[in-house]
Amino acid sequence: MSRLKWMCSGVLSLWALCLFAQIDRIEPMNWWVGMKNQELQLMISGKNIGETTPSLAYPGVSIKAVHSGDSKNYLFVDLVIAASTQAGSFKINFKKAGQATQTYTYNLLPRNKAAQNQMGFSSKDVIYLITPDRFVNGDPLNDFSDTLREKTIDRKSDYARHGGDIRGIINSLDYLADLGITAIWPTPLLENNMPKWSYHGYAITDYYKVDPRFGNLAEYKELADKARQKGIKLIKDDVVNHSGVQYWWMKDLPFKNWVNYADSIQMTNHRRTTNEDLYAAEVDKKLMVKGWFVPDMPDLNQDNPYLAKFLIQNSIWWIETLGLGGIRQDTYPYSAKSFLKDWSCSIMREYPNFSIVGEEWSTNPLIASYWQQGKKNSDGNVSCLESPMDFPLQQALIQSLVEPESWDKGLVKLYEALANDFVYANPQALMVFGENHDMDRLFTQVKEDVDLLQMALTYLLTIRGIPQLYYGTEVLLQNTAKPGDHGLIRSDFPGGWAGDPASGFTGEGLNPNQVRIQSFLKKMLNWRKQKSVIHDGKTLHFAPSNGIYTYCRYNDSETVLVILNKNTEAKTIDLNHYAEAIKGRTNALNVLTGETLTLGKSLQVNGRMAMVLELKK
Repeated sequence: MSRLKWMCSGVLSLWALCLFAQIDRIEPMNWWVGMKNQELQLMISGKNIGETTPSLAYPGVSIKAVHSGDSKNYLFVDLVIAASTQAGSFKINFKKAGQATQTYTYNLLPRNKAAQNQMGFSSKDVIYLITPDRFVNGDPLNDFSDTLREKTIDRKSDYARHGGDIRGIINSLDYLADLGITAIWPTPLLENNMPKWSYHGYAITDYYKVDPRFGNLAEYKELADKARQKGIKLIKDDVVNHSGVQYWWMKDLPFKNWVNYADSIQMTNHRRTTNEDLYAAEVDKKLMVKGWFVPDMPDLNQDNPYLAKFLIQNSIWWIETLGLGGIRQDTYPYSAKSFLKDWSCSIMREYPNFSIVGEEWSTNPLIASYWQQGKKNSDGNVSCLESPMDFPLQQALIQSLVEPESWDKGLVKLYEALANDFVYANPQALMVFGENHDMDRLFTQVKEDVDLLQMALTYLLTIRGIPQLYYGTEVLLQNTAKPGDHGLIRSDFPGGWAGDPASGFTGEGLNPNQVRIQSFLKKMLNWRKQKSVIHDGKTLHFAPSNGIYTYCRYNDSETVLVILNKNTEAKTIDLNHYAEAIKGRTNALNVLTGETLTLGKSLQVNGRMAMVLELKK
């Protein structure tokens, strides 16, 4: 392969010798000196390479062990890289009796200072989720690739590729920074060499290669660097549970158990509660973790120690290469628990200030909390996952806004969902959201009611946790015509393609409601940036009554009071009821209007409004 530098030497024909044993790839392609974990395992693949014996001579680097796979076309070499090792290149020789020695030049790089110094995402941030294929086409020249199976670009098709790419995200960084975004989470950008539906990125076919229709490694690095310069962290969407069925190793697995059910596909039962269930049958536990996610996504067997190490090292390679600000781990509870512990803790040992968010799509807080770092579980399960996704709160938020008010419906759902925070080790680290790439657009979920949308967004930006928004919400993207349709949910961002009639970037062609929500978000996001009371303040909330839900965020120096009025008409509220939050303060700044209010005995709140007040003495 062109990216590998190898040569065959000897007195006979080079071509003939290389037929006997050859190197197609070595992964990771490079590593770094000065890592806390001094061990590195190289996976070498190539015809008959497992029949060779490797050797090297470089100060500080030694071979600890060599392992062959079930296939003779793989070799696993364990290296030890001493703390005193200097950055540089060295040759690894692969020798088989009677054949010419093959030599591969391996590079050890100095540490990436950006990776060492980067702080992970936190409740100070607001994360902007992007489906890259549907955001901005910054380079139409990369829309097609002759080397990949899917060759169709069709913006009229919900499930074809549309052409968005890394260059498009780079070109949009000024817009995102101006909007007030501090972290971006693009869905996977790695190669998806699948015959169809490759746009979403979750059927990876090469863990070390950027999909050429998105760009290349140099552009991925450029995105990370330029985002960092603008105060925006880059979060990588990781998938360790499964790959795409067209992954290059599927034609010749390193070990027979590299993939679960490789010879007779069985699908997962999706019974994620078997991870915690005291009474779950072993057959159900096994099928949950080892079954394939979908027929095109083989389940990776992390019980194989070589695959487990491959995946852990791959995540670390990307963190160090890009200087990432975080990882979002897809389908978190579908992998083996012991592996998830090793994976997450290996990353956090190497990067103590890093952040990981995991997808556990459960609306039961007992299930979601099980995976969080610091949670004391009865089965002894330990995790280094800091941030589960708060699906329980997401469901409650939507129900609270669209349900009619009654004793057990409406805003009380939101109130009682937040009351469940006692089960979490660290509620402040939860990712809060109203939508993502796998569920109906937030505007669709709230019945295309702009007032309710603004209330939902206000809540997400003022409650505890790490807010995550989805691209295009600021311009009212929706999928109401086809609820649940993932292709439509991931619609094109207006203005991301030449000739679009409207643009979310310039404002041209937007209707008044789109302008309203975009302006509202810009104001709230930039206000939130400066508010430590929102980032890490305490929370106090009051039981909803008559369609009104009130809570405050407070610390020793600041208090922010948020009042949600779900009624269609204005309501006058008795401020004495909220004396515990107001604490004698007599003035307030309305964050959205800039108006200064005098706090007396009562306050009028307009209908269908979320009022955000900074309380003043």
